[in-house]
Amino acid sequence: QVQLVESGGGLVQPGGSLRLSCAASGRTFSSYGMGWFRQVEDKEFGFVASITSGGVTNYLDSVKGRFTVSRDNAKKTVYLQMNNLKPEDTAVYYCAENWAGLGSMRVEEYNYWGQGTQVTVSS
Repeated sequence: QVQLVESGGGLVQPGGSLRLSCAASGRTFSSYGMGWFRQVEDKEFGFVASITSGGVTNYLDSVKGRFTVSRDNAKKTVYLQMNNLKPEDTAVYYCAENWAGLGSMRVEEYNYWGQGTQVTVSS
């Protein structure tokens, strides 16, 4: 059974850093595009970053230069390094798989989702 398990969330002060991890159990992880999204309370999921099966990355404008998405296919893991965190980055962060290998910004183009990890940026 396919699983995505996020980890690495927590409480951090403004300006601090966190690295989120998303470990996948599927056998064809390397062929999937992977996305990171976030949700604040009951609002819609918002795109944060993505990486295609070929390693092409894409970012939300407000996180460019602060966040970096990467993947380790041998470990079946995708990462989101978050630096210079701001209070407005506070959200539950989710990783998701795009089985076509794309790095889409659209929620509906992702086929499988993790359970989420809370990130809180506060002094």
